[in-house]
Amino acid sequence: MENFIVSARKYRPANFETVVGQQHITTTLKNAIKSNHLAQAFLFCGPRGVGKTTCARILAKTINCQNLTPEGEACGECDSCRAFINGTSLNISELDAASNNSVDDIRGLIEQVRYPPQFGKRKVYIIDEVHMLSTAAFNAFLKTLEEPPPYAIFILATTEKHKILPTILSRCQIFDFNRIQIKDMADHLANIAAKEGIATEYEALRLIAQKADGALRDALSMFDLIVTFSTDRSIRYKQTIANLHILDYDYYFQITDALVNSDLSSALLIFRQILQQGFDGHNFIIGLNKHLRDLLVCKDNATVQLLEVSDEVKHRYIAQANQVSTGFLLSALTIGHDCDIHYKASKDQALHVEIALMKMAHLTSAINLAQLAEELKKKLN
Repeated sequence: MENFIVSARKYRPANFETVVGQQHITTTLKNAIKSNHLAQAFLFCGPRGVGKTTCARILAKTINCQNLTPEGEACGECDSCRAFINGTSLNISELDAASNNSVDDIRGLIEQVRYPPQFGKRKVYIIDEVHMLSTAAFNAFLKTLEEPPPYAIFILATTEKHKILPTILSRCQIFDFNRIQIKDMADHLANIAAKEGIATEYEALRLIAQKADGALRDALSMFDLIVTFSTDRSIRYKQTIANLHILDYDYYFQITDALVNSDLSSALLIFRQILQQGFDGHNFIIGLNKHLRDLLVCKDNATVQLLEVSDEVKHRYIAQANQVSTGFLLSALTIGHDCDIHYKASKDQALHVEIALMKMAHLTSAINLAQLAEELKKKLN
């Protein structure tokens, strides 16, 4: 039986071109390699799962490639590239600072730096989770980082840039990695699904990307989970919301319609149904606030692009936004925001959310009453 390889490893980018959502960084690195303007110390920082260590490995492989392509990519076929792929390259060293963070570990690394490469042009040292190094280890590393041998390049990666000493930061060329956009992530998942012969619904892939919160590794883990959960190796929207325990946006459309029409009974019944399915009241109110915000951005054609959903769902948002006044949305958002802030301090959290829904359900009446009063005032004047 063939061993299963998780998608995050199986489809890990092998060159700059296949890195997802970090074009500003990959373009800069390729240009630096082609023009031979490489710094001797790099710091890759950003959230988890966005490609920091992957880019560090690609950079290390490309620097030592003997037959670079015209685009500045590693050929993948020379002796150096093969050694890297097989994990036998002597010119590339990785250190996990989370478990090797003492002064002795750094001194061992510095000792290695003294020896020039026996094969190839550069020796590259990748230090992952570099913020975990002790202060003493950082200080021991300073001199080598400032004046490394001409053949040595250091690539430091971290999720917590603020924990790194300013003296280290000043010696590095810093690259800030972005959270990966929902569309880029969903498209990448769609490509993997096509290669694996997995049937998908694009809305389900967008949902996975949204849940991953910008981290592609998390998205790929969820992707594998849902494929395993499915009996026919498919990814469907209904299966995805059930497996990831996400509230279907359909609930938010229904409850918004009820609130706009001052149908408090329906709103409370929908909320009770949501609680009975095991969803948290706090997550519900956060989701409702986001739904109201999305309706608000749909009121103007210039801001519709801020809505990160499929075209089919976008039309539904626009249709509901046209039926709801801006005044209602702003007032409901204010009530929902207050509910979110004070939720954890409440003794009866379900009642706390219900009170917010009661206030929202009476907004339409209050707005209509205010308009009547204004019209009456104009007539009297």
